[in-house]
Amino acid sequence: MAGILDTVDQRTQLVGENRLELLMFRLAGRQLFAINVFKVQEVLQLPKLTLMPHRHRHVCGVINLRGKTLPVIDLSQAIGMRAVVPGPDSTIIVTEYNRSIQAFLVGSVDRIVNMNWEAILPPPSSAGRQHYLTAISKIDEHLVEIIDVEKVLAEIVPYNAQVSHDKLADPVLEQARGREVLLVDDSSVALAQLHETLSQLGIKMHIASDGLKALNMLKDWADAGHAMTDKLLMVFTDAEMPEMDGYRLTTEIRNDPRLRGLYVVLHTSLSGSFNESMVKKVGCDNFLSKFQPDKLVDVVRQRLMLDQTPA
Repeated sequence: MAGILDTVDQRTQLVGENRLELLMFRLAGRQLFAINVFKVQEVLQLPKLTLMPHRHRHVCGVINLRGKTLPVIDLSQAIGMRAVVPGPDSTIIVTEYNRSIQAFLVGSVDRIVNMNWEAILPPPSSAGRQHYLTAISKIDEHLVEIIDVEKVLAEIVPYNAQVSHDKLADPVLEQARGREVLLVDDSSVALAQLHETLSQLGIKMHIASDGLKALNMLKDWADAGHAMTDKLLMVFTDAEMPEMDGYRLTTEIRNDPRLRGLYVVLHTSLSGSFNESMVKKVGCDNFLSKFQPDKLVDVVRQRLMLDQTPA
């Protein structure tokens, strides 16, 4: 499995093509789950596990991996299923989300599949685990549930949406009060963080749960005669979303003369140099890892300063 995960250059070619690769796995039962391969650093057998006092109930313990101490989270228990019992033959998936690295204990790893985002759909409201899903898909007639890892992690280490007093005292930010922004994300946790942070600036927010819904909203406003750069201060979009990802959404915005002037920020739990290069490829104006309220406000300030720059 580790050999499959080292072809990053090949996977970057999927960006802007509305495609992704999913790592599929099982937890405590036969149901298939998945996460985006871009979040995965490696898959390996569970190293020696050290128990820690007063740990969160979903944290099995910690491991030492090449000099780094990582928490091991029972992903099955975290989404409300029965626990996976760790043992010498157990499998972990080492991931990076929002600049933090952690391992998820799973039952077994299945394989990696290449998918089109159009085949990734929002979970039905009747889904029993909808609380912890961002999307579903069907692969070889098997239902695959894509886990909202951001929600899992936020319940273990709650995020902070409070902007520091020094940032809020900046007079430039007064220009944001009453302005409108579009938030595009399939994670309820990420949307809540954005809303809590931006509401401190007096900003009015519109919300779309995937790129296709966002694009249709934008086109409807443009069809109604709105000058889009006057109506919206900026657009914050996640990278991974059902039906249309944030990279494709940005490409579509840049290809529409009525929309192309919009200031688009890629706001994602994917981090590192990959995103910085992909931002340039698809034409985003800025990139920000999630759950950084002060840096989020800095990005808003950068956009406001553009209005003061002579054309």
